[in-house]
Amino acid sequence: MAEIAGCFAFWAWLRLDREIWWLIPGIVSLILFAFLLTQVDSDFAGRAYAAYGGIYIITSLLWLWLAEGQRPDPWDILGASICLIGAAIILFAPRSITSS
Repeated sequence: MAEIAGCFAFWAWLRLDREIWWLIPGIVSLILFAFLLTQVDSDFAGRAYAAYGGIYIITSLLWLWLAEGQRPDPWDILGASICLIGAAIILFAPRSITSS
């Protein structure tokens, strides 16, 4: 949510002609996002970031609905569900520990 809120603040400033002060919470949100992303406990950051993509899609659709007032349609829900299943596979698939 922090990433989406931060990016939305920049988008609103540029595309909706909002005041430049919109950038302050946007910057704070993006800093918070970057900090929170470093807190992911994972042996492989790339895998955590890939799984995060599925969560990002779900959160973006929630933003669409709650902040922008546009209810996701069935295709949005289907696509997000597929992505969330993919993220779950990436995160929870059994793996053997091997060195390369």
